[in-house]
Amino acid sequence: YFCRHGERWELQLKGSGKTPYSRNGDGRAVLRSSVREFLCSEAMHYLGIPTSRAASLVVSDDDVWRDQFYNGNIKKERGAIVLRLAKSWFRIGSLEILAHSGELDLLRRLLDFIIQEHFPSIALNDSNRYLEFFSTVVSETASLIALWMSVGFAHGVCNTDNFSLLSITIGYGPFGFMDSYDPNFVPNTSDDEMRYKIGNQASVGLFNLSKLLQALKPLLDPRQKQLASQILEGYGEHYYSRFTELFKTKLGLLGENENDNYLIAFLLKVSLLC
Repeated sequence: YFCRHGERWELQLKGSGKTPYSRNGDGRAVLRSSVREFLCSEAMHYLGIPTSRAASLVVSDDDVWRDQFYNGNIKKERGAIVLRLAKSWFRIGSLEILAHSGELDLLRRLLDFIIQEHFPSIALNDSNRYLEFFSTVVSETASLIALWMSVGFAHGVCNTDNFSLLSITIGYGPFGFMDSYDPNFVPNTSDDEMRYKIGNQASVGLFNLSKLLQALKPLLDPRQKQLASQILEGYGEHYYSRFTELFKTKLGLLGENENDNYLIAFLLKVSLLC
């Protein structure tokens, strides 16, 4: 799909039914979650956070059965379909599954396609193109999660299948915004172990990027593997730098002061106590 500005966007239907990737689910979506995705993805866009967009929402005549609170109380709900747009729907999991199954030729072809289509600054004839690709994804993922934290957004299901290779917010399932600061905030009622609590998002991002590196390693030589590991080690610095920058802007702090980071941490702690 091409927009009037010459950009290419990929369209995807959520809730239209089973696909080869539906696993054991029915591939349907209920109206309440569809409305939430539509509203939140548009809100995130206007907050300046990279995200998929929602083009339309259609109410379905199909009944969908869901256990909304995961308590065994299954109810019939109205179905709906959301037409979503993104520059790309490729995720870390898209590469992970190919590496896991040993389809290295297909993995290389897919990576080259993604780089050619979405990373124009990386030359396809560059022997270090996969290394440059990984470096870009690491820094942009760190920036995205810092942006999430700056508005109190908790994704809810931060697995590799919900982490975009273009570092945009995708997979609006059980998400939520904190009403007040709480690093233990969990929007997913099925996340009993609090794996994806908001305070874990940066760490989960690092975990997912390590899975991306694992998928890329069969295509890297020994020197590139070592450099890629060093790039991954720099993830924390990227995240902390962007996080600090965003919160300093919120507080109107100008220039550099050694007490800035202390003030940010102090105010978050005070918010927690309140």
